[in-house]
Amino acid sequence: ADEESKLPFPDGTFDLVLSSASIHWVNNLPGLLSEAKRVLKPDGCLMFAMVGGSTLSELRSSLVLAEMERDGGVSTHVGPFVDFADVGTLLTAAGFTLPTVDIDTIKLGYPNAMVLMEHLQRMGEGNACASRRTDRISADMFLSAACVYDEMFKLEVDDGVHDDESIEASIQIIYAIGWTPDDSQQKPLERGSATRKIGEDVVVDKTTPGGSSE
Repeated sequence: ADEESKLPFPDGTFDLVLSSASIHWVNNLPGLLSEAKRVLKPDGCLMFAMVGGSTLSELRSSLVLAEMERDGGVSTHVGPFVDFADVGTLLTAAGFTLPTVDIDTIKLGYPNAMVLMEHLQRMGEGNACASRRTDRISADMFLSAACVYDEMFKLEVDDGVHDDESIEASIQIIYAIGWTPDDSQQKPLERGSATRKIGEDVVVDKTTPGGSSE
C-alpha cells in the first residue's frame, strides 16, 4: 500500500498496526498516523520503531565541515529524521491516547567513513532529499569529510577509551506506542477534583542537608 495515501482498508479493521524501521521514509507522517488510527478498532494499538533525529550525527557534521571548507556552503547529505521530542505530539495530534515513547542509541564501529557510506548506499538508505545537490560532488570533498570524521569521531570502546583504527556511527531508534480511544481506558480526573494537597502526602526532612522527602 502507498503509505502516503489512504490505506486500502475499511475503518476499524485491525486490533494492532506495526511498523519497524520504515516510516522515516514517509513524507506525510501526520497523515500516515491518522490513517493508522482510522483502520484500528477502538482500544487498538499502534506500535512502531523508527530512525530518530540524532542518527548519523557524526557523518552529518563531517560532511557539513568538509563542504564548507571545499565549496563554501552546505547542502543536505543525510536525510531528515523526526526528533524524539516530536513523536508524542504527533501521536496525540493524530488522535491517539496514552502515548508512550522510548529511545535507544546504538553505537556502531566502521573502519572509515567511506565504508560507512558504502554500507548506507547498499542498504538503500542513501540521501533521497528533494533538496539535495544535483551536481556531482567531488571526490575531494568526500575525502575531506572522511578525514574530518576520522579525526573527530573515533569509536569509543570503553569509558574514555577510543579505538584509533575505527570510527563511530550513532543510530538512534525511537520506540512508540499509541492507543485508539475507548471508554475502557483509564482517564485523568477532572481538573480541580482533588481532595488532598500534595503537601499532605510529602514530608520534607529538614534535619538533613538539602532535605529529603518521604
